[in-house]
Amino acid sequence: MQPATKIYNPLLWVPTGYFTMALMLNLLTAASVIMFSNLGMDNAEATAYAGMLGIAYSLKPGFASFLEMYRTKKFFVLCCQVLIGLGLFGVAAILQMPNYLFALLILFWVLSFLGSAQDITTDGVYITSLDPKRQAVFTGVQGLAWNMGKLVVLSVFIGLAGWLHQNVFNHDPKVSGDDWKISWQIVFIVAGVWYLLIAAWHYKVMPDGAKAENPPTNFSEAIVTLKDTFVTFFQKKDVWLMIGFAFLFRISYGFLNSPSMLFMKDSLEAGGLALSNQEMGFLYGTVGTGAQIVGALLGGFIVANRGLKNVLFKLCIAFNVPNITFLFLAIYQPSSFWLIGLGIGLEQFFLGLGATGFMIYLMQQLSPGKYRMAHYAFGTALMQMCMNLTGMVSGTIETSLGYTNYFIFVMIATIPSFLIAWYAPFHQKAD
Repeated sequence: MQPATKIYNPLLWVPTGYFTMALMLNLLTAASVIMFSNLGMDNAEATAYAGMLGIAYSLKPGFASFLEMYRTKKFFVLCCQVLIGLGLFGVAAILQMPNYLFALLILFWVLSFLGSAQDITTDGVYITSLDPKRQAVFTGVQGLAWNMGKLVVLSVFIGLAGWLHQNVFNHDPKVSGDDWKISWQIVFIVAGVWYLLIAAWHYKVMPDGAKAENPPTNFSEAIVTLKDTFVTFFQKKDVWLMIGFAFLFRISYGFLNSPSMLFMKDSLEAGGLALSNQEMGFLYGTVGTGAQIVGALLGGFIVANRGLKNVLFKLCIAFNVPNITFLFLAIYQPSSFWLIGLGIGLEQFFLGLGATGFMIYLMQQLSPGKYRMAHYAFGTALMQMCMNLTGMVSGTIETSLGYTNYFIFVMIATIPSFLIAWYAPFHQKAD
């Protein structure tokens, strides 16, 4: 490891760290939805499996204390990234099996725990290596990088699977089934190579992160520390409002996430837009990427200059604008490729803009105290729990309502977000 006194440029590790965090989560919860659909599952089954794969991210507070026991936060980031890379190679191998589903879900669960541990320790490096002012400044970069990771999954990975399926292996893109396996195998191999390369990069450029106060040295002490993290968390002033904020701010997006992707690829007769994997990937990779960059950077700039308390409710409004976009797309089912692209662009711009307020709130109001890394993990775990629960039932609700009525339902689901953003407490002064 490099000496602790070495100065590390955040631009060398913040973008790659959060980009890589996003890849794993979105491979599990976004790409898997499309893959399961490609392999022949219906919408309810595909969203239920994908929702379950993110559950480990909701359990992060339960093992955050154990990651303080040995070595450094950076050490665990590197270990997780190497193991994830090898695990993704394993996914590619399992897809070759005739009865692959059970073994695939087991390995996905293991990767989910590794991904959540990577998240905890990367967040730990971020919040203990940067002061509050630089946290706000770099949250725009952080949010942009994370959402770029998601966009790469939606564009490059999903698009690559579609392109290989149609143009290399000469299969019909409209037909689901086992013919999709080999294309997805290649996608997971590419993702695995990235993880091994990025681990080598982070070994050179990522700081170790600050040590926790009196970190546990054995399992018994870790259990005591774990109990203390819960006790001190629930001793925070207005903690239940902050818990509500962490859980409810993204509730409508939890309902929107998986069905919006299935909506893009479902047939016109089923109420969708009939895009192929590569068409959807192209739009997210071009229009979506540009809009995301502008939105995320603008959000970080606004918060850094005006203060989060002054703009949080407005950012909540911005975050929920995409719901209206999908309702219009469902009602009119436009055939214009670029009109659909405009809808995606609006979605990505406002998601990038609004999400910065959520992340900065967790850093500046929820996490401060004795266990900053663990308490930040509490907040992100609550957010992910909301995403999991809403995602698991979203396909079933959409199937019963149809896309147009479902997107109306999603708009109604924005109400808790507005209420909790309005009443979110501010007790910590941002420097």
